[in-house]
Amino acid sequence: MKKKVLLITIIALTLSLVSFYRYSEEILTAEDTSSAQTQQFTKINIDRATIARFFTQYPSLKKYQPDVNTIYAKRKFKPIWYNRTELIEFANVLYAKVNLLDEEGLNSQLPYKDKFDKIFDQNSADKPSQTDTEIMLSTVYVFYAQKVFHGVDTKKIQETGWFIPRNNISYVNLLDSLLVNPELLSKNENLVFNQYYKLRDVLKKYRQIEKEGGWNQIDSISEAQELKPNDSSKIIGQIRHWLTINGDLKRDSKLNVYDDEMMAAILNFKKRNDFKVNYPITYRHIRQMNIPAEERIKIIMINMERCRWIDPKLARANEYIIINIPSFKLIYKKNGKKELESNVFLGQIITETVVFSANMSSIVFSPYWNIPKSIVESELKIQIEHDKDYLAKNNIEWNNGNPRQKPGINNSLGLVKFVFPNSNNIYLHDTPARSLFDMEYRTFSHGCINLEKAKELAILILKDDPDWPIDRINDAMKGVKETTCILKHKIPIHIGYFTAWVNDSGEICFYNDIYLRDDHLAELIFSETP
Repeated sequence: MKKKVLLITIIALTLSLVSFYRYSEEILTAEDTSSAQTQQFTKINIDRATIARFFTQYPSLKKYQPDVNTIYAKRKFKPIWYNRTELIEFANVLYAKVNLLDEEGLNSQLPYKDKFDKIFDQNSADKPSQTDTEIMLSTVYVFYAQKVFHGVDTKKIQETGWFIPRNNISYVNLLDSLLVNPELLSKNENLVFNQYYKLRDVLKKYRQIEKEGGWNQIDSISEAQELKPNDSSKIIGQIRHWLTINGDLKRDSKLNVYDDEMMAAILNFKKRNDFKVNYPITYRHIRQMNIPAEERIKIIMINMERCRWIDPKLARANEYIIINIPSFKLIYKKNGKKELESNVFLGQIITETVVFSANMSSIVFSPYWNIPKSIVESELKIQIEHDKDYLAKNNIEWNNGNPRQKPGINNSLGLVKFVFPNSNNIYLHDTPARSLFDMEYRTFSHGCINLEKAKELAILILKDDPDWPIDRINDAMKGVKETTCILKHKIPIHIGYFTAWVNDSGEICFYNDIYLRDDHLAELIFSETP
């Protein structure tokens, strides 16, 4: 028995010694590896002089040097992109996203792309040094962030005379978040206004359509001619095929008859392209259909650029209003749900409605209209010269030397206006000119926005305010006395210019470029150098 115990003890001791030596060997190996990794890692030396030398070597990237300096200064010039000797996960995410820039609606190519590719080419024998790789990745990050989240250079946009609200993103702070969670770059839709991502999805669809050959041109008809339900012709078959490719029809029956199935598709086509929703097909509708897929792709890219100008927080607000000038539409959303859609009419070509963002702070019922000096000089004085009783006939009085129209049903502002202070002196208001909303092309105002469903909007905004029940709103809108309601919570409002817009059903809507802005922006986008 004693011999057996002794044998077991010897075996256990032997195994313990073997395990100890193996463990010691692993520790020594790990220490040697760690030492080697640390030694290799310390080869990356970043300072302002090193960064300057990098941009001397890659002069086409020099415009990004100030931002790269800022990024490293914040981190006390420590490396960012390496985890010991290996590149961090975000480096690979960034590489993948740069290779898909066309999906972001961008026309730019990264300078020295071949050098950037070698960093991730396992078979390359000519990789940049670790220091150059480190600075290159930071530079490419700035390049990508500026292109995707900022867009065309602000100065170039301002040279056109447009007032552009800009989506200001701190690339330095954004990088902090992305280093912790690289998937934010792929999955998070809070970095750009949410319409951008919807347009990006549609861009893929249209590029696929273009790849498959697009659509054939539809034979034209005369301006006097109309195609109506139950008509039969070769052109109807061509239109049916177009409706199928563009998603208004689920299938192409290849019939040349304008049947019930096609009637529903035509109504959908007209609704999403801002035509009067009825059945006749005219030359104007065919002209719209004959815009090639290539041009549609450009229009989508142009409007993705416009999304970069809007603060993404707008769509995350509990409630907000967006007015799209080319669609002549206002949309009011609350808690993620569309509460109201209304027709509007806007400024004429010579008094274009301006693009900007603001916050609605008050609603004025039965408002006075303080007539702007520009209208006094260009219109009112002429009217008074022709008719000395013009002021009295139009309920206009003098107030401290300035003319104003008194409250009433014929007041040019209607019975309610919505105030969002801005330097352009633009506001949203009701109107007595109700018949103008029946027109397809609604540019009639001096720049302000006339709203068809003004009362409905006021009721919805004040729905949860116990101080403003419907009875009080009705009394305030009798046109007798001006009454102001200060909103308890300001409502973000954006007046935008989108000639392509994806609706809540995921359908792409194309609108007329009423102020002829697309071509100028396209010139900036498609001619911009990196």
